[in-house]
Amino acid sequence: MFVEAIERVSEFTRPIHIITRLYHQSDILPGAATMFFVNENGYAVTCRHVAEIIVNAAAIQQNYTLFAAELRKYQRDPQLRLHQKRLEQKHGMALGTIITQKMDFINCFDSLTHIDVTYHQKYDLALLRFRTDGKSYYGRPAEFLSDDQTVKPGKILCRLGYPFSEFNNFRYNADLDDIEWTGAAPHVTPAFPIDGIVTRFIGDETGQAYAIEMSTPGLVGQSGGPMFDSEGVVYGMQQSTRHLHLGFDMVNRDVWIGTQRAKVSNHPFLHVGVCISGTIIKDFLRQHGVKFYQKK
Repeated sequence: MFVEAIERVSEFTRPIHIITRLYHQSDILPGAATMFFVNENGYAVTCRHVAEIIVNAAAIQQNYTLFAAELRKYQRDPQLRLHQKRLEQKHGMALGTIITQKMDFINCFDSLTHIDVTYHQKYDLALLRFRTDGKSYYGRPAEFLSDDQTVKPGKILCRLGYPFSEFNNFRYNADLDDIEWTGAAPHVTPAFPIDGIVTRFIGDETGQAYAIEMSTPGLVGQSGGPMFDSEGVVYGMQQSTRHLHLGFDMVNRDVWIGTQRAKVSNHPFLHVGVCISGTIIKDFLRQHGVKFYQKK
């Protein structure tokens, strides 16, 4: 049902690879998010919580660099540990604190000179403007549902994103005390589609419907990916997942597991996707004078 639509949507949907380093931990944590392009001029949309990672990365890196530089001054001081504790408090360093995050925008441009980020004033939505002096590698941009069309509960839709961080082209550089991308592995991340039906609409405190609820969850890493129909027309953008308590709780229930009797407790939840509606996205683009396309 969505075979041709996924091929079409894949032309303008791209993964954002993210690597994260934590204080006092040696592992590098890979992650991913999604964005999609709305025109041929380097404009894309994603979730605000994704864009904030891009915006905050420089400040996070600068804070750790200052901390490390100040700490080096006391390397031969017999009270090094006391100085370290003081500096940790000053710079907000604790076990698990993010000290470095780096992004790679896959299969988008030859070279990237700057990214302008604009947040929606109310919703989890952001506009990205990529400035580049090289070639662009995304195809035709998204085509939204037109203003005179609506979506109703029961409509079958699909979402596309990059929920599984299967890339490994990164490493820790001990000489620089930093994490970095390598050319050791191809920048290939398979997209993952997930379909479902429209269940309800979600309103804000004024009652305005700003999001569409789906019967299936959006997966971690799909945030910022498009929600679309069987023709590849965009209805919205995956934003989050709600966890609805079903009430079918079992506590210390006797069950047989193979040949063994066991007591089992279970508190089931229904995980449903939340997608920012295309209407909200289009209004946001109009507000900032950004060109976009609608189905005719």
